[in-house]
Amino acid sequence: MTPHADPQTGAAVKAADRAHVFHSWSAQGLIDPLAVAGAEGSYFWDYDGNRYLDFTSGLVYTNIGYQHPKVVAAIQEQAGKLATFAPAFAVEARSEAARLIAERTPGELDKIFFTNGGAEAVENAIRMARLHTGRPKVLSAYRSYHGGTATAVNITGDPRRWASDNGTAGVVHFWAPFLYRSPFYSSTEAEECARALTHLEDTIAFEGPQTIAAIILETIPGTAGIMTPPPGYLAGVREICDRYGIVFVLDEVMAGFGRTGAWFAADHFDVVPDLITFAKGVNSGYVPLGGVAISAEIAATFDKRPYPGGLTYSGHPLACAAAVATIQVMADEKVVENAAAVGETVLGPGLRELAERHPSVGEVRGLGVFWALELVRDRETREPLVPYNASGEANAAMAAFGAACKKNGLWPFINMNRTHAVPACNVSEAEAKEGLAALDAALSVADEWVA
Repeated sequence: MTPHADPQTGAAVKAADRAHVFHSWSAQGLIDPLAVAGAEGSYFWDYDGNRYLDFTSGLVYTNIGYQHPKVVAAIQEQAGKLATFAPAFAVEARSEAARLIAERTPGELDKIFFTNGGAEAVENAIRMARLHTGRPKVLSAYRSYHGGTATAVNITGDPRRWASDNGTAGVVHFWAPFLYRSPFYSSTEAEECARALTHLEDTIAFEGPQTIAAIILETIPGTAGIMTPPPGYLAGVREICDRYGIVFVLDEVMAGFGRTGAWFAADHFDVVPDLITFAKGVNSGYVPLGGVAISAEIAATFDKRPYPGGLTYSGHPLACAAAVATIQVMADEKVVENAAAVGETVLGPGLRELAERHPSVGEVRGLGVFWALELVRDRETREPLVPYNASGEANAAMAAFGAACKKNGLWPFINMNRTHAVPACNVSEAEAKEGLAALDAALSVADEWVA
């Protein structure tokens, strides 16, 4: 579809938004949302006819791009057949979506509890773990994001937690491995892995293993920085959980469904958790859907004991039909394989080449179509380009970088001192190279802020 200018409609859309829409995570009087006229594939455009290559995949969820015709058709067909139905019934779209998801989860996580999104998936996974173990506490990592609802935001390890932090939530945070900014003064991945596992065991010992229901980790943290765990770390956490009877939960809301070049990021590490939370890429975000994939042991806890949780729209037929179509598209069009290939042959090498030429790039890290550039003022000291959780004038360097990206037709994913390269999993080689060229130009602006 070719963008065309329609400023009058754009102005009306913008006016209604500013008058009535209350936006998330925002100071309402300080934002200026772009009015979007349409989207297709890896691109979207505004009412002034400006087109952008989306290197954010929405909020890292349009894994098959915008408006895929087969998924749109599946939603339309389901709406004509059965637009909605209560979750207590067996419905074809719901059953088939659960079957297809269970086929792709690692190990034998064969029971699927559907939610409307990732935060609700985390809420229910933690509830399941607490009921299964009879224990109250949950351990989660700093530099993490698990959702905005009550339990999920308390489990979260970034500043979005602070305003809603509840000391009675039974959440304890610990440091996960991150060699570039190691809290353990490590110099190698092996050291970082060993020291992070020792730190986790010490935390468990001082909190009391018998009080801990679950350890939850993003398999590869997303918004917090795309820090791929060192070899052996997740296997070490699995062993610790087994030793103490703790439920191991992997949050794959962002990393799942092809994002890392595998159906689930856990596949890269040969680790099977007790619970997996998912959402986003399961149906490319076309209709809200999330869920929990559950091990046989935990599912058996609720064979004769009712599970005390549910949602009016759990397994909504339109959302499940979109999931069935999305998974089929991903299989038929080899979308997972494409994500792996683009990451290995285009994005990874291209981003590392940019790092060689731009002094503002401190580190490049990622897998598949899930990459982060750590931007710094000084490569030697690793001082971030902007301070932690910066805003306003303190964030000027990243704001200038973001404006340069948009000027060059790239919509960037920016969080703190990082930009993430997270295009659709079916992004073409040419589109990925177009994004790299735009990043190249924008990084020249970031370089101006280097000390």
